[in-house]
Amino acid sequence: MSPTGTNDSGNNAPGASAQTNAISRRHVLQIFGIAGVGVAGIGSAAACSPSKPNASEGDGKSGNKEFHGAYPYQLPPKGHFNLIAGVTDGIQASNSPYFDLVYPSAGMYYWADKKWEWMMAESGTLDEAGKTYTLKLRSGLKWSDDKPVTAKDVVSTFNLRWLLRQQEWTFLSDISAKDDTTVVFTIGTPSTVLERYILRAGILPDSMYGEWATKAETMRKAKTSLDSAEGKQLNGDFQKFRPENAPVSGPFNFDVKSMTNAQMSLVKNDKGLFADKIGFTKVVLYNGETSDISPVVLNKDVDYATHGFAVATEKTLLGSGFRILRPPVYSGPSLVFNYTAHPELADAKVRQAIAYVLDRNENGTVALGDSGKPCKFMAGFSDILVPDWVSDADQKKLQAYEKDEAKATSLLTEAGWKKTGGKWMLPNGKPAAYDIKFPTEFADWNPAATNAADQLNKFGFNITKRGITFTQLNPDVLAGKFDIAIQGWGASSHPHPYFAFVQDLYTFNYVIAANSGGKGMNFPLKQTTSAGPIDLKDVVDKSAQGLNVDEQKKNITAAAMAFNELLPIIPLWERYGNNPALEGTRVAKFPADDDPILKNAPYADNFVIMGMYSGKVAPV
Repeated sequence: MSPTGTNDSGNNAPGASAQTNAISRRHVLQIFGIAGVGVAGIGSAAACSPSKPNASEGDGKSGNKEFHGAYPYQLPPKGHFNLIAGVTDGIQASNSPYFDLVYPSAGMYYWADKKWEWMMAESGTLDEAGKTYTLKLRSGLKWSDDKPVTAKDVVSTFNLRWLLRQQEWTFLSDISAKDDTTVVFTIGTPSTVLERYILRAGILPDSMYGEWATKAETMRKAKTSLDSAEGKQLNGDFQKFRPENAPVSGPFNFDVKSMTNAQMSLVKNDKGLFADKIGFTKVVLYNGETSDISPVVLNKDVDYATHGFAVATEKTLLGSGFRILRPPVYSGPSLVFNYTAHPELADAKVRQAIAYVLDRNENGTVALGDSGKPCKFMAGFSDILVPDWVSDADQKKLQAYEKDEAKATSLLTEAGWKKTGGKWMLPNGKPAAYDIKFPTEFADWNPAATNAADQLNKFGFNITKRGITFTQLNPDVLAGKFDIAIQGWGASSHPHPYFAFVQDLYTFNYVIAANSGGKGMNFPLKQTTSAGPIDLKDVVDKSAQGLNVDEQKKNITAAAMAFNELLPIIPLWERYGNNPALEGTRVAKFPADDDPILKNAPYADNFVIMGMYSGKVAPV
């Protein structure tokens, strides 16, 4: 799978008024890390084939202490340095773990402890009425051009995020700088997920973006619609903005001159955040997807990678001295259906039957070995998180869809399908024939799709495998150019289930596909289940609203029960990382397998990056 994990984007966040109840506000804040909860750690401690580096290039025994990682990037001129989330083709994706070393955010999150580690900020406080969130920046922060980091940089960043329709503006109504280090966010719709949006946004320099931010702020305060001609024009113009040599606030900066199609370097910025705590002087990133990166890792030129490696590759790595770290990714691959092209799939009994046909344990093992685990709950979000949100009694109502061909046969027969000569025929008499599209380059999704097709064909379907390049898969699905496709379910961006349901029900559905002119899978979100009618969009939107956790649990449970029965998409398995970690060459050690930080999603609050900041991941 892509090292970026699941596509967690979405333009439709909840937006209704919030209520509070008698539940302890302190308890709410502790659950979601609000109001300055932190732990002692980081901040409290004051295109050629790659060759093996020699000692002077960072073996850890010389003055040049290198860390070698891997992550896809786009080489200029297509790749560029307008790196705010929402602008396409940035040289490094804003969700790359290594982005946090260049443009740090206000904080990073410990998923197991449910606590924030303060980074660019020293505190964040939600007022008692839930009307404002006040962010206090650390004093003395500097950009690499020696200018101070101020509240104005934060305000500019979030005005541009408004222009780019980032989710936090569903909840916010304004932002202002109270003084040089204090930013006040005015909240229109309280939500427990808002703080995450605020604290995990990389802060960008007003010196570079200020002109655009001022235009966006003027438009926002005038209540000009982003769908207006003026809004579309400003967005379109900003998408073309190509800054050069932008100052950074992190401990590393791009070494543009040394960048090739094979690798890029991040060099130490001594003025950057916690630069004195980080022992590495350079970060080398190798470019590419799993097929490109596997030989580089096998050659021990990479210390750590987040790609989904093939089972055979993992075995070789284990035999050659690598540790394999298995953090939960809180997501995985799923079967996504085109309901417009194949209305027979709209019958939930058909999708339930498909789920019963598939041995998902076999599928996960074939695709990712010990890191592909079948879902127990099939609730639409991670099994790890289900007990936090769904009661024991309701958990018992969730169907696990363990392999049962007799039940699958019964369900298809009820749906009007018939089996003739060992092959299933639709109610209209046509064969049950479908293409399944999958990304050829993903070393886990490719075999997952192949195995699923083989299992369905053995049962009597006629599935044709269509491997395509990974860059084409998303556009095809959004445009409805598919029968069945492999796409992500769940979300690795945030531990709140709302984000998983956005991925499951919005991202490749008409809700978001409409932004690119398509309908995606076109699954109607107004449905009827055994519990009665349900508007899934309304329920999902409400699942993140307000500070009332009990009310959120009711909506999350309703969404989980409906997902489990309807199976609008079919999760194949939940992915755990099979991250190779090489100790003793350039890096002394990585976190122990039982370290709670390994509960962090590797694509959201990466534990290696946090370890570098704290000095716990250090050079030999």
